[in-house]
Amino acid sequence: MNSEATDMPLPGTSEWDPQLYQTRHSFVWQYGRSLLELLVPRPGQRILDLGCGTGHLTAEIAASGAQVIGIDNSPQMVAQARENFPELQFELADAVDFHFPEPFDAVFSNAALHWIKTPERVVRSVAQGLKSGGRFVAELGGKGNVREILAAVRTALRALGVGGYPDPWYFPSLAQYANLLESHSLSVTFAALFERPTPLQGEQGMRDWIKTFGGSFLGLVPAEREGEFIRLTEDAARARLYRDGVWSADYRRLRVVALKEE
Repeated sequence: MNSEATDMPLPGTSEWDPQLYQTRHSFVWQYGRSLLELLVPRPGQRILDLGCGTGHLTAEIAASGAQVIGIDNSPQMVAQARENFPELQFELADAVDFHFPEPFDAVFSNAALHWIKTPERVVRSVAQGLKSGGRFVAELGGKGNVREILAAVRTALRALGVGGYPDPWYFPSLAQYANLLESHSLSVTFAALFERPTPLQGEQGMRDWIKTFGGSFLGLVPAEREGEFIRLTEDAARARLYRDGVWSADYRRLRVVALKEE
């Protein structure tokens, strides 16, 4: 669910390398800090962090005095979150079908929901999990997200003779997502689609990004040609995404705030 192995995953779960995620891609949760300004967590509120990853934003929500639960469908991410913040509650659960005995004042999600190709099931679960008047605050990849990286990946796959490629993400337009929320009695009060070019760490920034987030592409390439595929992707992306020794990801993000109708 979040960016996100040694054990076989449970049905509906995903595999991640949490160490690579939190050491080389900490920007995911660091950028998410500003999303908390839209959430405005308050003491005593029940808040669900949907797709909590390694738990850093869950901990920041908890620091407000809110009662927060973090869920993720990656056993590795949940284990890392529990190790990072043993005083907090983290559960292995899926965004498309989660259940808790009490409703939440707010559901929060950062950089997770674009991994789920059945967004209507997510929105239905969110609406069911909120109190009347409760708020949904989320950021996900929006239409046009990582367009340049995807173009480079396609070029590399063609050079290796691989036909076709998977579409692992859901990147909706602002209108598409707002309409989806409204259709499930979630009234949109704020929505924005914006560019966020994001520097990647080190000379191997693009390589690390592909290894962390591009598993569906790596799965198309024989193991012995993985290095060649990554080099070809770097070559194709370099002109647009590499400047002064720094790689960047061409992110475009969608932020929304919606209230569950009374």
